[in-house]
Amino acid sequence: MSALRTAYGRGDLSRPWRGVYALDTDEVSRVQALFALLPEGARLSGPTAAAWYGFGVSPSPLIHVTVPQGSPHPRLAGVRSGESALPLPAPVLLHGVPALPPERVAVTLARVVRRIDALPILDAALRAEAVSLEALHAELITHGGLPGVCQARELVPLADARAECRQESQLRLVVIDGGLPRPEPQLQVGYFRLDLGYEQLKVGIEYDGSSHLTRDRIRHDRRRGNWLATQGWRMRHFTDADLYRHPARILTTLRPLLTPP
Repeated sequence: MSALRTAYGRGDLSRPWRGVYALDTDEVSRVQALFALLPEGARLSGPTAAAWYGFGVSPSPLIHVTVPQGSPHPRLAGVRSGESALPLPAPVLLHGVPALPPERVAVTLARVVRRIDALPILDAALRAEAVSLEALHAELITHGGLPGVCQARELVPLADARAECRQESQLRLVVIDGGLPRPEPQLQVGYFRLDLGYEQLKVGIEYDGSSHLTRDRIRHDRRRGNWLATQGWRMRHFTDADLYRHPARILTTLRPLLTPP
């Protein structure tokens, strides 16, 4: 114990919670130390597990864990624990920490988060190759009757690994929920790719975030836009204000281009 105190005093160890020590202050070390305080059978879950699997597009400042039914819930600063309504499957070891399988994490989040945030999680899970579409559909079956399962059932068939960012997924969902045809993510047109597009109609959709404001990106966008116009493409651009504050504008802008006269 004196050796531990000495190491802690030198700064070689951190003490994230009373009674446990970590070799570093990073999240992996803290979570590894945390599991020494959790009941047997606990699993890393929620946004924390999603981030570790590579599809953490909805980050949380808390460490999320799931404990077996009837187990005590640890009350620790920065930790959110909950019981699973389903039997806990065999864990997947991530950095030596037992975690819920990625398909369980993805479908559970798709049930419980806002609809606009759920599709980006499913898209990112496929893009990270953490899960397959078949695994998501199989996992859905086990969630029958649980809150939010209808939302997950609607969104899993829409999930697409080609989506490259959260806003792109959200923009696609706004278009689909608005009753417009389903656009194709990352559509290749000549030397360029469009965030979303309709090849036969030659209609493209772009989400312009902060990355579009650099000088090099503006030059690229102008060159691409001019070339697409010469090929008969009609491009429409949207921002965070359209997506999060005025989504109806997106539909109003696109509907005349996608609806036959």
